[in-house]
Amino acid sequence: MKNLTLITGGVRSGKSLLAEDLASKGKCPVYYFASMRIYEKDPEQLRRLELHRKRRPADWITVEAPSKAEQAIEALPDGKACVIFDCVSLYITNILVATIGGAEHDQAMENTGKEENDDPYRNEAKVKQAIENLLNSMEKAKDKEFIIVSNEVGWGVVPESALGRAFRDLLGLSNQRIAERAESVILTISGLPLKLK
Repeated sequence: MKNLTLITGGVRSGKSLLAEDLASKGKCPVYYFASMRIYEKDPEQLRRLELHRKRRPADWITVEAPSKAEQAIEALPDGKACVIFDCVSLYITNILVATIGGAEHDQAMENTGKEENDDPYRNEAKVKQAIENLLNSMEKAKDKEFIIVSNEVGWGVVPESALGRAFRDLLGLSNQRIAERAESVILTISGLPLKLK
């Protein structure tokens, strides 16, 4: 896909900053697709959201896309634009915890996967399909440039919970699929970009 760039890396490696910098260099409208579900009871999350919002130019259009982002992409107006999708890791998290209901769902989100799901790998097909839907919608929007941001989470400690391990595995597989279809892939390390493809 000539219109797709993947930027991946660790936490605070400069992924989002690089995506924003690339988008700001273009001379077309910028849409910022935010995949994080907002939890008003989580002050740490709210601080992170505020930092991201303050960095973005006022004329950028934010699209909340915690699920079914392909529908929002298909609804974009015709014409050239740059679309940042930030980020795949949160998008997959939303899928993995979607089958947990009510208070259990909130607890799982707040505890970052400490709340055990009986078999989180049962959602593997849903995750794979969601990524394919996302990529296919981007491929069809040939007048748009897409920048996908993701995380590399498999380089550290093995997660304690089954949900955490499923998240690590499914995110790694999703990153591979996105990288396979992307024209350009960049790894960020300590704020520095390393072009992989």
